[in-house]
Amino acid sequence: MTGFSVSLFVSNLSNVASYLSPIFENIPSTKVVPAQIEKVVSLVSRTGRDLQRYDNAGYRQVVGCVPYRYKKQEVNGIETQEIQVLLVSAQKGKGMLFPKGGWETDESMEEAALRETIEEAGVTGELEEKLGKWQYKSKRHSIIHDGYMFALLVSQEFERWPEAEIRQRRWVSLDEAREVCQNWWMREALEAFINLKCVADDDESGN
Repeated sequence: MTGFSVSLFVSNLSNVASYLSPIFENIPSTKVVPAQIEKVVSLVSRTGRDLQRYDNAGYRQVVGCVPYRYKKQEVNGIETQEIQVLLVSAQKGKGMLFPKGGWETDESMEEAALRETIEEAGVTGELEEKLGKWQYKSKRHSIIHDGYMFALLVSQEFERWPEAEIRQRRWVSLDEAREVCQNWWMREALEAFINLKCVADDDESGN
């Protein structure tokens, strides 16, 4: 390429840049990349414990959800709604449990509950009542945990989620959940959920 051609090319490139500059300035910068980033982040679980919360006694703070939905069914020609809950397989070992994980310092308890449920179970929805607080000892690390559980009315179920490759998820009846949930404190959280929801449903129906 001759010196004249290079000069002409640079000059034209400069003119094009000058022409396009106002156009780019009018495009909101927040709408160009975040949509793509959000898709990537939504498929990645948080790792590490640098931000993990501990109380004054050194107990690790853990939070999770009992995700549930109303499933329509017909019995003797009468349409009813059954409550089903969502369980996920344990990451290590056998058994099923409710989604839960570490509550971190840069988020509220509610935010942590929703995040962990998306990461482990691939669902989200309306976070409802706190079901209680339980203390339990970790089998792997011999650390005492404070576990908090919420009820979560599921409104979205994703086909892909961060831990889809390492966990199975399954909607089950309340009776089946009692049988297959492996953690004693999660079974107690389930009973708290049943007492809350079933009593409320009976009161609303006038029984």
